Amino acid sequence: MNPFKTIAFATLGTLLVLTSLSARRPKPPVRAFDAPGAPTFKRLDEQSGVNPPVDAVGNYVIGPEYKPAPERKALKDGPKGKVTQFNIDSKTTKLLNPGIARKVFGTVDPKNPKTLIVETHEIDYTRKITVYVPAQYKAGSAAPFMVCHDGPKGKPNQTIPNILDNLIAQKRVPPMVVIQIANGGGDAQGHQRGKEYDTMSGVFAEYIETEVLPRVEKNCQVKLTKNPDGRAVMGSSSGGSAALIMAWYRTDLYRRVLTTSGTFVNQQWPFDPRTPGGAWDFHDKLIPQSPKKPIRLFLAVGDYDLLNPNVMRDDMHDWVEANHRMAKVLKTKGYEYQYLFCQNSGHGIGNAKTQFLPHAIEWVWHGYQEEK
Repeated sequence: MNPFKTIAFATLGTLLVLTSLSARRPKPPVRAFDAPGAPTFKRLDEQSGVNPPVDAVGNYVIGPEYKPAPERKALKDGPKGKVTQFNIDSKTTKLLNPGIARKVFGTVDPKNPKTLIVETHEIDYTRKITVYVPAQYKAGSAAPFMVCHDGPKGKPNQTIPNILDNLIAQKRVPPMVVIQIANGGGDAQGHQRGKEYDTMSGVFAEYIETEVLPRVEKNCQVKLTKNPDGRAVMGSSSGGSAALIMAWYRTDLYRRVLTTSGTFVNQQWPFDPRTPGGAWDFHDKLIPQSPKKPIRLFLAVGDYDLLNPNVMRDDMHDWVEANHRMAKVLKTKGYEYQYLFCQNSGHGIGNAKTQFLPHAIEWVWHGYQEEK
């Protein structure tokens, strides 16, 4: 076949897919930081490139222009960490074996509008693990570490290693191992990623504890701390809500959380009557009605983040509203949190993240005392 025709067909196919997705998912409205019902924000939007103080808590507005953080560039002078990758075959694990997948999205359950009717089938899958070990790691010592959801499924991206090389060299964070874990495939309800990230339980934290961390220690020749204060978890979208789910249900394992465009909405599937609103229940019931937990939490959302992106109309699929509500209840309960409202930014807030991600990592680790 003519290669130019192949490219043309591929491009046309991509355009058709994007057009179809666009038709199903209209662009969300832009929300103002001072809209009725929004939390009160401190404004940092008079100039680009400004992040909140690393020792501050509360709500901040940034954007609409952003400056890429210098820490994203490779460290010029100083030792650099090592990146290693390996795979985990689902057939070799006790938990999350087999996985699940679906062919079509599903339909709203007429008997329960808070959930979907989805047909799924079992799958085997391979999960890639990407591990950064800092040059400063001392063999035999128990290293603090950070888990990152939605890790690369192919070659490693240098953004996280570059940021950590710089932050560690500047002594702004402890020398830590970073473990990027690829999801099990698909997206939300009825897919393995949704089962892992949106399920309101400690199962995925247990999976990481028993299936991932031992393999990291073996393959990368490191020892990982058991101290929950020396463990962080980071994610975006459902990976962000998964980060809090891990810390909430297994506070004995994780106490530092970094989320961007966190899916604190009703994505859980299958339906669980104990948490009928899925992650929406965090700000609706769980945090307000539970004793304060020792969790330090960073949140960020875009001003045109997602609103009703699928067929569900349960009033629990508004990412901006969900994150606003999170900020309010965290403040009321006295949590250590920092919340960024990012102007001129959509779901995943990629443009804003180029500016604030090094700051967010430093903020999450602020106050950590290294083990002796």
